[in-house]
Amino acid sequence: MSVLSSAKNGLVYLTANDWTLIADKAQRMKFKAGDAIIQQGKRTHGIFLLLSGSATVNIPGHEIPPALQAGEACGEISFLDEQPATVTVKAKVDVEAYYLDRATLQSLFELFPHLGSRFYHSLAVGLSRRLRDQIARQGK
Repeated sequence: MSVLSSAKNGLVYLTANDWTLIADKAQRMKFKAGDAIIQQGKRTHGIFLLLSGSATVNIPGHEIPPALQAGEACGEISFLDEQPATVTVKAKVDVEAYYLDRATLQSLFELFPHLGSRFYHSLAVGLSRRLRDQIARQGK
Protein backbone atom coordinates (compact mmCIF):
# COMPACT_ATOMS: atom_id res chain seq x y z
CA MET A 1 0.00 0.00 0.00
CA SER A 2 2.91 2.36 0.62
CA VAL A 3 3.71 2.36 -3.12
CA LEU A 4 0.27 3.86 -3.79
CA SER A 5 0.48 6.55 -1.14
CA SER A 6 4.05 7.60 -1.96
CA ALA A 7 3.96 7.64 -5.79
CA LYS A 8 4.70 11.13 -7.10
CA ASN A 9 2.43 10.55 -10.12
CA GLY A 10 -0.28 8.72 -8.23
CA LEU A 11 -3.41 9.82 -6.40
CA VAL A 12 -1.43 12.29 -4.32
CA TYR A 13 -4.23 13.85 -2.27
CA LEU A 14 -5.54 10.62 -0.74
CA THR A 15 -4.88 10.05 2.95
CA ALA A 16 -3.78 6.84 4.65
CA ASN A 17 -7.40 6.27 5.73
CA ASP A 18 -8.57 6.80 2.13
CA TRP A 19 -6.14 4.13 0.94
CA THR A 20 -7.37 1.72 3.59
CA LEU A 21 -10.96 2.18 2.41
CA ILE A 22 -9.97 1.76 -1.23
CA ALA A 23 -7.82 -1.32 -0.61
CA ASP A 24 -10.68 -2.94 1.29
CA LYS A 25 -13.06 -2.58 -1.67
CA ALA A 26 -10.63 -3.09 -4.57
CA GLN A 27 -10.31 -6.24 -6.63
CA ARG A 28 -6.70 -7.40 -6.91
CA MET A 29 -5.70 -8.36 -10.46
CA LYS A 30 -2.56 -9.74 -12.08
CA PHE A 31 -1.32 -9.24 -15.63
CA LYS A 32 1.59 -10.99 -17.33
CA ALA A 33 4.09 -9.05 -19.43
CA GLY A 34 2.41 -8.18 -22.74
CA ASP A 35 -1.16 -8.50 -21.42
CA ALA A 36 -3.54 -5.64 -22.14
CA ILE A 37 -4.70 -3.96 -18.96
CA ILE A 38 -6.84 -1.56 -20.97
CA GLN A 39 -7.73 -1.94 -24.62
CA GLN A 40 -8.41 1.06 -26.83
CA GLY A 41 -12.05 1.27 -27.86
CA LYS A 42 -13.33 -0.92 -25.02
CA ARG A 43 -14.99 0.25 -21.83
CA THR A 44 -13.21 -0.39 -18.56
CA HIS A 45 -16.08 0.54 -16.20
CA GLY A 46 -13.53 1.47 -13.56
CA ILE A 47 -9.99 2.45 -12.77
CA PHE A 48 -6.75 0.50 -12.26
CA LEU A 49 -4.12 1.37 -9.64
CA LEU A 50 -0.77 -0.28 -10.31
CA LEU A 51 0.67 -1.95 -7.21
CA SER A 52 3.76 -3.42 -8.85
CA GLY A 53 5.39 -3.58 -12.26
CA SER A 54 5.13 -1.12 -15.11
CA ALA A 55 3.05 -0.66 -18.22
CA THR A 56 3.26 1.14 -21.55
CA VAL A 57 0.60 3.48 -22.84
CA ASN A 58 0.23 3.03 -26.60
CA ILE A 59 -0.91 6.37 -27.97
CA PRO A 60 -1.68 6.34 -31.71
CA GLY A 61 0.89 8.41 -33.60
CA HIS A 62 3.49 8.44 -30.80
CA GLU A 63 6.73 6.60 -31.48
CA ILE A 64 7.84 6.33 -27.86
CA PRO A 65 5.01 5.24 -25.60
CA PRO A 66 4.92 6.76 -22.13
CA ALA A 67 5.28 4.37 -19.22
CA LEU A 68 3.26 3.91 -16.05
CA GLN A 69 4.95 2.82 -12.85
CA ALA A 70 3.73 1.23 -9.64
CA GLY A 71 1.58 3.71 -7.73
CA GLU A 72 0.02 5.25 -10.84
CA ALA A 73 -3.53 4.99 -12.13
CA CYS A 74 -4.82 4.12 -15.58
CA GLY A 75 -8.27 4.15 -17.09
CA GLU A 76 -9.10 7.50 -15.55
CA ILE A 77 -10.29 9.17 -18.78
CA SER A 78 -12.83 6.41 -19.40
CA PHE A 79 -13.74 6.45 -15.73
CA LEU A 80 -14.47 10.18 -15.89
CA ASP A 81 -16.40 10.36 -19.15
CA GLU A 82 -17.85 6.82 -19.26
CA GLN A 83 -16.61 6.36 -22.82
CA PRO A 84 -14.45 3.60 -24.35
CA ALA A 85 -10.71 3.74 -23.65
CA THR A 86 -8.70 6.22 -25.70
CA VAL A 87 -5.47 4.16 -25.55
CA THR A 88 -4.19 0.66 -24.97
CA VAL A 89 -2.22 0.03 -21.79
CA LYS A 90 -0.07 -3.10 -21.76
CA ALA A 91 1.94 -4.65 -18.97
CA LYS A 92 5.62 -4.10 -19.72
CA VAL A 93 6.53 -6.66 -17.05
CA ASP A 94 4.28 -8.62 -14.71
CA VAL A 95 1.84 -6.20 -13.10
CA GLU A 96 -0.35 -6.43 -10.04
CA ALA A 97 -3.10 -3.85 -9.75
CA TYR A 98 -6.16 -2.87 -7.81
CA TYR A 99 -9.31 -2.51 -9.90
CA LEU A 100 -12.20 -0.40 -8.65
CA ASP A 101 -15.40 -0.31 -10.64
CA ARG A 102 -17.54 2.80 -10.86
CA ALA A 103 -20.33 1.49 -8.60
CA THR A 104 -17.90 0.59 -5.82
CA LEU A 105 -16.21 3.98 -5.97
CA GLN A 106 -19.53 5.83 -6.08
CA SER A 107 -20.75 4.00 -2.98
CA LEU A 108 -17.50 4.90 -1.17
CA PHE A 109 -17.88 8.54 -2.22
CA GLU A 110 -21.46 8.63 -0.94
CA LEU A 111 -20.36 7.30 2.44
CA PHE A 112 -17.18 9.41 2.55
CA PRO A 113 -17.67 12.61 0.49
CA HIS A 114 -14.23 13.97 1.34
CA LEU A 115 -12.68 10.82 -0.11
CA GLY A 116 -14.47 11.57 -3.39
CA SER A 117 -13.21 15.15 -3.36
CA ARG A 118 -9.60 14.09 -2.79
CA PHE A 119 -9.90 11.27 -5.35
CA TYR A 120 -11.19 13.55 -8.13
CA HIS A 121 -8.67 16.26 -7.23
CA SER A 122 -5.89 13.66 -7.53
CA LEU A 123 -7.21 12.47 -10.92
CA ALA A 124 -7.35 16.04 -12.23
CA VAL A 125 -3.80 16.82 -11.15
CA GLY A 126 -2.51 13.52 -12.55
CA LEU A 127 -4.19 14.03 -15.93
CA SER A 128 -2.90 17.59 -16.08
CA ARG A 129 0.65 16.37 -15.38
CA ARG A 130 0.40 13.71 -18.09
CA LEU A 131 -0.90 16.21 -20.64
CA ARG A 132 1.94 18.62 -19.85
CA ASP A 133 4.46 15.77 -20.19
CA GLN A 134 3.04 14.80 -23.59
CA ILE A 135 3.16 18.39 -24.82
CA ALA A 136 6.77 18.69 -23.65
CA ARG A 137 7.68 15.41 -25.41
CA GLN A 138 6.18 16.57 -28.68
CA GLY A 139 8.12 19.83 -28.50
CA LYS A 140 11.46 17.98 -28.51
